[in-house]
Parts: sequence; C-alpha cells; structure tokens
Amino acid sequence: MRDSTGGYMSAVDDMDDIEMIMQQLQSGQELEQAAESSHRRNYIFREHLDAEERLRADYFGAHPKYPYYYFRRRYRMSLRPDATGLPSFSIIMKCTSTIRQLVYGVTPDALDKYLQMDDHCARDCLDFFIMSVIELFMPKYLRKPGFDDIQRLYNAHNTIHGFSGLLESIDCMHWEWKNCPKEWHKQFARGDKKYPTITLEAVTSYDLWIWHAFFEVAGANNDLTVLNNSPLFEDLLDDIAPMAPFEVNGVTFKKGHYLADDIYPQWSSFVKSFLVVISEKNALFKRKQESARKDIERAFEVLQGRWHIICQRVRSWTINKI
Repeated sequence: MRDSTGGYMSAVDDMDDIEMIMQQLQSGQELEQAAESSHRRNYIFREHLDAEERLRADYFGAHPKYPYYYFRRRYRMSLRPDATGLPSFSIIMKCTSTIRQLVYGVTPDALDKYLQMDDHCARDCLDFFIMSVIELFMPKYLRKPGFDDIQRLYNAHNTIHGFSGLLESIDCMHWEWKNCPKEWHKQFARGDKKYPTITLEAVTSYDLWIWHAFFEVAGANNDLTVLNNSPLFEDLLDDIAPMAPFEVNGVTFKKGHYLADDIYPQWSSFVKSFLVVISEKNALFKRKQESARKDIERAFEVLQGRWHIICQRVRSWTINKI
C-alpha cells in the first residue's frame, strides 16, 4: 500500500508540476503578446476625404463659409478673386491641366471642356509649373557629377557594360518647333525636317540620370555645332574637373570618357566605334560600344514615352521657355 500510495502521490506531484509549468508558459506568452501589442501602431480612420471636402467648402468654394478676411488671417495670404469676382482655379485644377498637357501632349485648348479653363490660363499654368520644378530639382539632378558620383558611374558601367572609366553616353535629339518666329526660320532650318528644329544635347548614364541638357543656339543645326557651343567640357578646358583616374591595359588615365557616335570629333574624351572591322576583337568592341550607347537612346525613348508633350511639335514661342 505504501508503495502504491507513494507511487500515486508521486504521479500527482508530477501532474501538478506540469500544470504549473504550463501556466507559467501561458502567462509568459500573454506578457509577450501584451508587450508586442503595446508597440503596435493602432490605425485610426480619420475620414481625411471628408475633411478635405469640408476644407474646400469652408475656404475654397465659389461661396465659402468663412469670409475672405478669415482666410487671410488663418493662411497669411490673400485669396484674390478673378476679374469676374469669383474665386480663381484651385491648385488641383491647375496641376491637373499641367500634368495632362505634359503626359498626353494635348493642346491647352483641349482641356477647356473638361476643366472649364481657357487656353491662356492652361498655358500659364504649364509654364509656372515647369519653372517651379526646375527651381526645386535642378540643383539635385541637373548638376555635374562629383568625385563620388564618378566613382559610382565607373563601377556601375564597368559591371554592366564592361567599360572602365566610362562616364556617360552623349547624343542629340531634334525637336520640331512649330511656333518658331518666321524671322528665325532660316537659323533653325534643317533639310530633312519640314519645320524649324531645335537640338537637345544630353548625356546620360545606365540609370538614365541626365545631368547635362543643352539646347542649341541659333544657327547650330547639327550635333557638331551644338557641341562647339555646349558648356559640357568647360571644366575640362579650365582644368577644374574632378580627378578620377582609372586604368586600362596597364595605362592610367586621369579622367573619364564618353561614348559617342561617328559624327563626333576625334577627342580623347570620346570613345567611338570602328568604321571598318578588320578583326574579331574589333567586332567585339563595336558590339559592346553600340550596346552601351543604347543608354542615351533609351533615355530619349523613356522621356518621349512618359511625357508625350516631347513627341509633339514645340508650341512655345520663345526658346527660353522650351
């Protein structure tokens, strides 16, 4: 009896220990879940769309709830009506007009039916929008590469294209100018184009970073004359370009080079393809060079595919706005 009772009591004690362990584990899991839930961000449905509608009704509608002096006091600016005494177009309508002109290449007058905005206002919105974008983003993107940028381009182009010391690819794009003033037609005329054209010189890398964009001056009707007037190599001529040496076949070069086609001059900064292939090595280099130069062609295609306004003839009257 003692053995059996003792064995029974031992089994009971074991069950109690197991139950205690399970309770401790469960309490530990509950504490962990509570700790995790305390750090979890709770989503609050704030009904921001309704808030925007109320904001429009309060200040920006045709008949706002609050008078104009409330708007001036709370926004520190004037909400001026137009010539008819009604509030002007909202920022959403102006941006919609601008973006549709850029994306679809439609004329400003084509948006009149949808936005009830005349072509003069739509054209002004486009000009102001583009000037604001240039002012905000030109210092970041449309700048000459520094030493760190050059090293990054070296490494990327060496890995992707197999070229050491490659900076960018250079080429030009011709854009027909529909509203070119008649007295300027001869200065921007090309024999292969019906309308006067302006030429955009650009350089780009594998990631489509266009840090140099130069529109031709009057009388520069081909890639060479555009290059002669371009500021692309001013730093090299003034000897202030960043020193970024690289090595090819045991020879050290101080500064990088650009891939160009056959129309460009025989400068040391340009790496061009062979006109006549006399060996398999020349053929391999020609294929590699032409393949790498597709970066600039791809950049122009992406620009025209994303912003259809570039596919249309230029409707601006002055080259500064272009």
